[in-house]
Amino acid sequence: MQTYENKEQLVQAIQSTYDKFIKEFHDISNDEKDKEILEVDRTPSQMLSYQLGWTSLLLSWEKDEMNGLKVQTPTPKYKWNNLGELYKDFYQQYENFSLDEQINILNQQVDDIIKWINTLTDKELFNPEQRDWATTKAKWPIYKWIHINTIAPFKTFRTKIRKWKKLNNY
Repeated sequence: MQTYENKEQLVQAIQSTYDKFIKEFHDISNDEKDKEILEVDRTPSQMLSYQLGWTSLLLSWEKDEMNGLKVQTPTPKYKWNNLGELYKDFYQQYENFSLDEQINILNQQVDDIIKWINTLTDKELFNPEQRDWATTKAKWPIYKWIHINTIAPFKTFRTKIRKWKKLNNY
């Protein structure tokens, strides 16, 4: 996993990977947003829904803890060993949204994550056990949670959407 020396590097990595990822969706027609292809495990809409779900959860964990609430990750309804069902919930939550609507919401969530990062001290961002929601057996610092819910899937899904587009002659 990538490490970052400061929050500016983290923000730059989020912005650059997100820009590359989201640009891939601009030429996909809304009529094909739910088109399944055997060689790619998600539709374009599902790829965006996945990102919308995780970025929303990440922001909600922080908001809830800051409001004094006990946070159960990933959600009170789902445990870490049942992520497939969580993903189905993400897909259902956004299935009636157009690609443009999904992109607009995701743009806002990415902006919110960057604003949040800029409010954190280096200690909060880079040291483990700074939030109850981020305290796991692995003792990850917040930046790693941010990385695995933004940068890493932006890269992975960019590859998937490019393959989807190639197989659809885009």
